[in-house]
Amino acid sequence: MSDDPRRSIPRTDALLADARFASAVRRLGVDVVKASVVEAQRRARSGELAPDAVATVALEALPGSATTLRRVINATGVVVHTNIGRAPLGDAAREALLAAAGHVDVEFDPATARRAPRGRGALEVLRERVPAAGGALVVNNGAAALLLACLTLAEGREVIVSRGELVEIGDGFRLPDLLQSAGIRLREVGTTNRTHLRDYEAASGDAGVILKVHTSNYRVEGFAGVPRVAELATLGLPVVADVGSGLLAPERVLPDEPDAATWLDEGATVVTASGDKLLGGPQAGLVLGDADALERIRRHPLARAVRTDKLTLAALEATLRGPVPPVLTALRETPETLRERTERLARRVGGDVVEVDARVGGGGAPGVPLPSLAVALPDSFAEPLRLGEPCVVARTNGGRTLVDLRCVPSESDDEVGEAILAVAAAVGH
Repeated sequence: MSDDPRRSIPRTDALLADARFASAVRRLGVDVVKASVVEAQRRARSGELAPDAVATVALEALPGSATTLRRVINATGVVVHTNIGRAPLGDAAREALLAAAGHVDVEFDPATARRAPRGRGALEVLRERVPAAGGALVVNNGAAALLLACLTLAEGREVIVSRGELVEIGDGFRLPDLLQSAGIRLREVGTTNRTHLRDYEAASGDAGVILKVHTSNYRVEGFAGVPRVAELATLGLPVVADVGSGLLAPERVLPDEPDAATWLDEGATVVTASGDKLLGGPQAGLVLGDADALERIRRHPLARAVRTDKLTLAALEATLRGPVPPVLTALRETPETLRERTERLARRVGGDVVEVDARVGGGGAPGVPLPSLAVALPDSFAEPLRLGEPCVVARTNGGRTLVDLRCVPSESDDEVGEAILAVAAAVGH
């Protein structure tokens, strides 16, 4: 009988029957666990591992969850950071997501056992938060909200838009391309820096809608100007106004940023916005405004293609009904409110406290600084902080890694400190 040690490599079925692996199968699925076992067995057969180490190595190699998405701690000072998921949901919204993961009455009335309006709770609270809105609709993102509103209200006629508002958003997506892809005919008026009310009026003959777009990701200064919503509303055409940032009402920190309530009060027929920016909720597109216009938009065939799911509706409603979401908490931080936490972190890791300017991000309030504080570390810390566990994303500037706690929940301060100390030990600082 051979004394080849490879004969003692545990079999796959025996390992999967082990309580530790059975638990992992329930959490991650059999394919993921089996692949880890097979890889450890392969390494044992090649002599890299001892046979009695197969189980331990296979367990250690298992991922923490069934998704490849990693948790990120946002230490950049950018409040709405598109690349790391924009708005982090608050506790109320997270609990709502878990509840909505099962069967819920998303469009069912238990009292009558009949179909009910989809997401009626979210629509109700939207109308409560924006009293000027006679109707509300939630779709899958802001671009869909804008497209659906224009497509419905233009009724095949032209959509008038200022040349200064033909925006390009992230990853090269352009507003005119989006609208024209659905067959909407755009009538561009004015110039890049100035558009007058008379320009809209002269183009209104074959138009069905006036489109007003807040240039939320850039700012034109100097000899520039466009008519306000209140002026556009005097021309007799429906006005579709996109606020972009997701603000439903005026925000004291950003007094110049438009909001849905104000633009509806000024006469907009419909306002569109994003749910995952300064509103602080999940990715969603909001359509608010005239009740008749909203009913027409809701009945448009495209509405079915861009409708949102139960998870989004649940998280959005909880964000609107619940406590102040993390995005607004971060937005309203000041150097004074951040100083104690920042100084404590600096003492722990040996960094310097420096004054910095944070940003709103996410295509909101371009050029508006948010005075903040950061812990300055060597430039070499940025990459290992990103690659560590947890992943800490900081900002780099002037040869330094800047760790801004503005967007970091206070309960995560210790994690950030431990991550920095681990990097310091690894790089010899």
